[in-house]
Amino acid sequence: MPRLAFILVGAALAVGASAKIVTKNVEYSEGGTSLEGFLAYDDSAQGKRPVVIVVHDWNSIDDYERSRCEMLAKLGYVAFAADIYGKSVRPKNASESAQAAGKFYGDNALLRSRLDAAIAQAKKLPHADSAKMAMIGYCFGGACALEAARMGAALLGAVSFHGSLRTTNPAKPGTVKAKVLVLHGDADPLVPKEQVEAFKKEMADAKVDLTFIGYPGAVHSFTIKGSEAAGNPAVAYNAEADTQSWEAMKRFFDAIFK
Repeated sequence: MPRLAFILVGAALAVGASAKIVTKNVEYSEGGTSLEGFLAYDDSAQGKRPVVIVVHDWNSIDDYERSRCEMLAKLGYVAFAADIYGKSVRPKNASESAQAAGKFYGDNALLRSRLDAAIAQAKKLPHADSAKMAMIGYCFGGACALEAARMGAALLGAVSFHGSLRTTNPAKPGTVKAKVLVLHGDADPLVPKEQVEAFKKEMADAKVDLTFIGYPGAVHSFTIKGSEAAGNPAVAYNAEADTQSWEAMKRFFDAIFK
């Protein structure tokens, strides 16, 4: 190998070896409530980069959201897991999770305040390009991402993975700034066809740029490994839908962040 080529290859390997995903908890607040999010980014990249806000499922922030943030950081994004419930609220079982999520499903104003707080905090993160932001979420978090779009948040995109599509505050024409991607399990009994059709009509009436992808045979929580262990037939991991939905999200980001 010529000496110059050897040097260039060596330099490239050194840069790759120095790459490191930085992770840390981030404390912030809303309305006097302490919140604790999670940040991940690649410290080897230079300059500002797009921000992806990740909203947790009804269990609150745990290893699942942290792992998704690290995956996003490896793709070159600043990834921030938002805390909707509050630092002291970490449900220990399905009953507590349902109660915590129900509080926000029943109080749209409070939910939107927490989403506003997450977006404001995300703008302050290291390397964040506040002009290029998106929000994604899983289950409860998917509903949150859609709510952020409905309220006209300054996002380029909103992505729901097997999320609820209902709202008490429908989108209005001219309000939604974000393009919307919904990744849905076609066999999801928790989000029936009637809810899907009502959502599509809401988006059409509000003139939202919507891409809706349904995965045949997939039920609720299709991206979450082991979700079927609870014995609830309404939820189950689906490897094909998990992989395909992640790839769909990546293509969506390539388009909105170009």
